[in-house]
Amino acid sequence: MMGRSRGGLSTKIHVVVDGLGYPIEIAITEGQVHDIIQANLVLNGENSEYVICDKGYDSQEFRNAIQKQGRKAVIPSRKCRKEAIEYDGHIYKERHLVENFFCKMKEYRRLATRYDAMTISFRAFVILASILVWLRF
Repeated sequence: MMGRSRGGLSTKIHVVVDGLGYPIEIAITEGQVHDIIQANLVLNGENSEYVICDKGYDSQEFRNAIQKQGRKAVIPSRKCRKEAIEYDGHIYKERHLVENFFCKMKEYRRLATRYDAMTISFRAFVILASILVWLRF
């Protein structure tokens, strides 16, 4: 799945990590697909007290779905929202675990430059790299 945009071909990797930064769920979409489309990946993941996401997941429906599960959403509001929704900034700092995971993934040049033309081989290497992160290589 390679999406076309003004910048060329692109792909997004969506990841759910646990409290230690290890990947639990992985999805790959075209670059132009909005993040909220993969919200079910977050909801179906591990059961936790908090769901920490970036601004791309700011949606009232998503927040309601999180609340129905008995969890708390820690998602900053997008700039276009008329009234900003409060969130716990201290807990939001834990989102760095996702960013750290992506830094570990970028160590593999094949992922960073997207050498694979086919989605199935790209996804296979993303999973392989995730396994290596779990094994701490």
